[in-house]
Amino acid sequence: MPETITPAVPPTPPVTLSALLAREDLGLRQIAGPTDPGIVIHWAHTSEMADPYPYLLGGELLLTAGVHIPEGPDVSAYFDDYVSRIVAAGGAALGFGLAPVHDTVPPALVAACESRRLPLLEVPPQTTFSGVARAVWQLMAQARLAELRRVTEAQQSLAAAAARQDPVPSVLRQLAQRLGGRAVLYGPDGTEVAGAGREPAASPGASREPAVGAGAGREPVEGAGAALAALAGVVRPAARTTTPPDPTDRRPHAPGTPPAPGTRPQPAATPPGTRLTPITSSARPQAAAAPSARPQPAATPSATPGAPPPRPQPSSATDAFGATHLAVYALGAGEGFVLGVATPRREPGDHTIASVAAVLLTLLTGEHQSGAGAARSSALVRLLLGAPPGEVAPLLGAGRWLVVHARPEAQAPDPVAASALGAALGSPLVDLGGDVVRVLMPADREPAPQPGWTLGVSAPAEPHEWPAADTQAARALARARATRAPLLRHAARPALADLVPPADAETHARSLLAPLSGQPALAETLRSWLSLHGSWDRTAVALGVHRNTVRQRIARCAGLLGADLDDPDVRMELWFALRRG
Repeated sequence: MPETITPAVPPTPPVTLSALLAREDLGLRQIAGPTDPGIVIHWAHTSEMADPYPYLLGGELLLTAGVHIPEGPDVSAYFDDYVSRIVAAGGAALGFGLAPVHDTVPPALVAACESRRLPLLEVPPQTTFSGVARAVWQLMAQARLAELRRVTEAQQSLAAAAARQDPVPSVLRQLAQRLGGRAVLYGPDGTEVAGAGREPAASPGASREPAVGAGAGREPVEGAGAALAALAGVVRPAARTTTPPDPTDRRPHAPGTPPAPGTRPQPAATPPGTRLTPITSSARPQAAAAPSARPQPAATPSATPGAPPPRPQPSSATDAFGATHLAVYALGAGEGFVLGVATPRREPGDHTIASVAAVLLTLLTGEHQSGAGAARSSALVRLLLGAPPGEVAPLLGAGRWLVVHARPEAQAPDPVAASALGAALGSPLVDLGGDVVRVLMPADREPAPQPGWTLGVSAPAEPHEWPAADTQAARALARARATRAPLLRHAARPALADLVPPADAETHARSLLAPLSGQPALAETLRSWLSLHGSWDRTAVALGVHRNTVRQRIARCAGLLGADLDDPDVRMELWFALRRG
């Protein structure tokens, strides 16, 4: 007989067998097998095959009318083999229809199901198999709706908790309350930073012995809390010290305590028989991984040459301590913080709720705990208190900077889209103002076109040149939108105008453009019109006005300046003045 297979369950919530039996319209009656309220089914399937094993995925309520039953005085051996094959395929229960072949359920089938501990249901003549299948899907839909409602309510409460004065403890309290267990935030060194909720009671059969494979002398894990702390070490980055580890040193250290200098961080101990499995997107517990597939801490950079490549560091993992379900989540800021959850049971939607809490805690811990975040806060405070940009810039980084102006091609940007753009460009210095997003980024990072955005990039600038660079980026963005280019840069190469002394050039520009003084709209329209080679439509797009408005303004400029704007020499001289003015 083949080994019992693991049910390939669908991503829909399971239905308890007791809920199906409670449907009065079906009239189902259990006549054999266990009556555990935790028995669940994932679908209903009808088959009259004598051997349904090849056609089952596991978790089914198999429905049959007994057409396949052979004739004969003693069919006990047939039923024993039939039921054993259903159990081996992972079938959850068997439903036997009393019509139209059999008037009663064969006693030998009842005995076989009782022996193999397979729930056996009697389906009355008035109940069709399609009606049973429909009831199963109706119960699944109800369970799914309840799960979605529970997850939505939890998301709202967690978001509200994150906005309170003490956001981290508030999020942990809400998470523990929603999951009915305990939620803990572990720091980079493994110590408990904050926690909420009550630790689930240990099962009487929970082991207190050292984990199999743990180093000699390792302390046994005591209680679900200690097991959760040990599991957190699986997803925490292993290499957080600057001292190269000694591969020959196997001295153990207690969970949550940094290893002695020069020692290799050891995987945390876990009770024997527990399973470490990556958490999947399903809200339902998954099958345990084989021991060889058990997640391990990532190898340190000083791995032995020629050794196999290190396994990817898992971002989440599950385990069990007796009847207590354990789950840990590495927070995405990369600072070594880990969220741990211990619950007395695993409910649909638990993983989604815990993942939402992990995202919120990542935002609450990552930025404020990092040196870069502290430096940015310090820079902001100094600017507000009057410090010049040149003194503040070293806190943000050395070197020159670029200013990027960006506008989305579709709707107006929101804070989430602005943050995503900053992350794509590699800079957290983002400002959202109206329909334009401004990003300040180091000049050594090359900005690339971003899908769905139009970008204008300034020339590299020192901190005291940031205002001028901001103007350059704005003009580059206007030209990019007018020419439908995804990204345009401000021209940084030397120009003919650089050959004229700056003081003389500025004096000439003021004199030539004097008739336009006090009318910035006219000067900006003339600048854009000349930069776009006299195109009325593209200038209108760049300025966000009607093309007739552009025509009227250019005509007004020509009249005030007393110049023929169709003359290339006049255009060149005006462009020179506008660049200097």
